[in-house]
Amino acid sequence: LVVFRPIHLRGGPSCCMRSQIKMGNSIICYPLYSMLACAVSQLKLSRNANMEKLRNGYLFPEIGMRQQEHLEKYPDAKIISLGIGDTTEPIPNIITSAMAEYSHALSTREGYRGYGAEQGNKTLRKTIAATMYPDMGIEDTEVFISDGAQCDISRVQLLLGSDVTIAVQDPTFPAYVDSGIIMGQTGDYVAGSSKYGGIEYMKCGPENLFFPDFSRIPRTDVIFFCSPNNPTGHAASREQLLQLVETAHRNGSLIVYDSAYAAYISDDSPRSIYEIPGAREVAIEISSFSKSAGFTGVRLGWTVVPHELSYSDGFPVHKDFDRIICTCFNGASSIAQIGGLACLSEEGRKAMSKVIDVYKQNARTLAETFGSMGLEAYGGSNSPYVWVRFPGRRSWDVFTEILEKTHVITVPGCGFGPGGEGFIRVSSFNSEECVREACHRLRWLLG
Repeated sequence: LVVFRPIHLRGGPSCCMRSQIKMGNSIICYPLYSMLACAVSQLKLSRNANMEKLRNGYLFPEIGMRQQEHLEKYPDAKIISLGIGDTTEPIPNIITSAMAEYSHALSTREGYRGYGAEQGNKTLRKTIAATMYPDMGIEDTEVFISDGAQCDISRVQLLLGSDVTIAVQDPTFPAYVDSGIIMGQTGDYVAGSSKYGGIEYMKCGPENLFFPDFSRIPRTDVIFFCSPNNPTGHAASREQLLQLVETAHRNGSLIVYDSAYAAYISDDSPRSIYEIPGAREVAIEISSFSKSAGFTGVRLGWTVVPHELSYSDGFPVHKDFDRIICTCFNGASSIAQIGGLACLSEEGRKAMSKVIDVYKQNARTLAETFGSMGLEAYGGSNSPYVWVRFPGRRSWDVFTEILEKTHVITVPGCGFGPGGEGFIRVSSFNSEECVREACHRLRWLLG
């Protein structure tokens, strides 16, 4: 008879937890971890080689880690975050009340609802088509409701597969590149360049009015384009977007257009790619309630895939994206979708506009502050971001100095691509009081 009796000795279970094995009159002790090691082995599965290509951690968690280290170093510091683009103003009551009412109804037999359509609430799809795309020919069946723009970026990458070539603005939101790397759309990291092989980095800086020169850019299957751009804050003009659509038609390329910040446009710049003639045949548009309605935690967005959009063999892209949604997604939260409907009501849109105005004023304050110190500052008028140049300096060094000396969080520009080196991005997502205090500290350091 073999009897196993776990015992604990001094020193704690990590070093002295053992098992007694009684065999006749003999007792033999073995470390418990040795016994477990015999039962567990490594997987006979190789790591996804594409994951190995990723050079660093994702940008925003890295900033969060550095913020935590700073707090441990200065526990009494009053940190002001102008870094990650997370909204701070409360969601208007007209919107939360609608969600609360629907949520409470779920506890009744009459009000309970389970699964909804994977493509989204039919009424919400119709409302988005009518409200966000008036006179653009967008049908409700072309609108797919999601749990946010960033999730849809990855779903579009899954749709496209690994055998495509891609182009991105430089600088731009890092998810386009990182998800492409994971999907196997890129080559290896090129040491010393901050670039990956297989990607066309379309330089977008002050020197070319933040718009690529397509005559110098080789053809790619897909062009990722964000307007207003994150991080530069530049909203592409109608003339610039006409060039983009014409290039896509000429090259047979797909535009993946990110309009998550369209609500911040103050001038006559287009809010949608579908304002441009011919865009329905070459573009998918991704958008979100996150930055317009404060839904960064609620999670709600949408993607438009026009019926006219088709592959080289004529097969509709719409059908494949519908299959991706039905296979990989069970639909957005029904509670969040009710919130989305409330956002798009007349009263909801007025309430959202007031919140957006707070961030827009903050952005103007930040842009004016940096400008008054003689620094080149871009954005701040059509987006919640200000893009500030520090000639001859590395972005992480500027980030570190500002954090160390002012306790203000920014974002190093190099995190958005090689074209961002020498810049920092400053977000207007905070209270007016905190933004004014941050400006006071920045003037002390940089002025």
